[in-house]
Amino acid sequence: MGSTVDTTVDSYTDWRDYYELTKPRVVMLIVFTAVVGMFVSVPGWPGLMPIVFGTLGIGLASSSAAVYNHVLDARIDIQMMRTRGRPLPQGKLTEKSALTFATILCIISMLVLGLLVNPLTAVLTFFSLIGYAVIYTVWLKRATPQNIVIGGAAGAAPPVLGWTAVTNEIEAGALLMFLIVFVWTPPHFWALAIARKEEYAKVDIPMLPVTHGEAFTRLNILLYTILLVLVTILPYLIGMTGIIYLATTIVLDAFFLYYAIRLYRVPEDMELPMKTFKYSINYLGILFAALLVDHYLPFQVGF
Repeated sequence: MGSTVDTTVDSYTDWRDYYELTKPRVVMLIVFTAVVGMFVSVPGWPGLMPIVFGTLGIGLASSSAAVYNHVLDARIDIQMMRTRGRPLPQGKLTEKSALTFATILCIISMLVLGLLVNPLTAVLTFFSLIGYAVIYTVWLKRATPQNIVIGGAAGAAPPVLGWTAVTNEIEAGALLMFLIVFVWTPPHFWALAIARKEEYAKVDIPMLPVTHGEAFTRLNILLYTILLVLVTILPYLIGMTGIIYLATTIVLDAFFLYYAIRLYRVPEDMELPMKTFKYSINYLGILFAALLVDHYLPFQVGF
C-alpha cells in the first residue's frame, strides 16, 4: 500500500471535512479543562471577557494544533486503520488548504488572546501549540517511546491557560491541575497504544508497546495510575477543594485502578485496553466537572 497522500480534490469541499480536521471531540475536552481552570482560579465570577475570549482563543489554538497534526501525520494516517478515514488520507482536502486553515486559526487565536485576554496567555498558548504540533508530532512521536510522557506537557497546559486568562498569573492551583492532566496522559494513551500496537509498528512509530513490549507497558500503566491516584488527592489535601471533589475522585480513581490492575493481570483480555482508554476520557471529564462543582458548592466536611 502506498504512503503518499492524494493532493487533488473535487472543487467542492464539505465544511465538515475542515471541522473534522480540528479533532472536535478532543478539543472539547481540552477547552473544558481550560474553562474549569478559569472558574477555579478565583472565588467568584471570573468575568465575561476572559471566559468568552479566553475560551475562543484557546479553542481556536487547540483546533489549529490539531489541523497541523493532521497534515504532519497524513502519510502515516493513511496506513493505519484508526486514522485512514480522515479527510487528508482520503483526499478530501489538500495539504495546502489544511495548512492555510491551520495558520488562519493560529493567527486569529493569538490575536484574540493577545489583544482581548492578556499577553501571558497568548504566549503560553502559542508555546503549547508549537509543543504539540511541531515538537511532539514532528520529533518526539518518532524519536522516543517516552513521546507521550514528554509531549504530555503540551496537552496538560489548557487548565493553566484558562487560569492565566483570568488572573494573568501562574499560581500553584494552576500547576496542580497541569500535573493531574500530565500524569493522566500516559496511562490514557498507552492503553490505546496497546490496542493499536501492530498499526504503530507498521508505520515505525516507537510507542512503548512496540519498543518494550505489552507487559512492560501494562506495568507502566499501573504505576502511572497509582501516581495519578496520589496526585488527584492533592487538591483536597492542600485545601484547594472540598468533600465533593474528594468523594468523586475516590470513586473515579478506584475504577481507573481496577482497569489498570486488570490490564496488568489479565493480558489475554483483548478488549480491555480500549475499555480502559474510553474510561480514561470519561474519567478526566468527570474529574474536572467535580472540581468545578466543588468550587461553587460550599459543602465541606471536616475530619
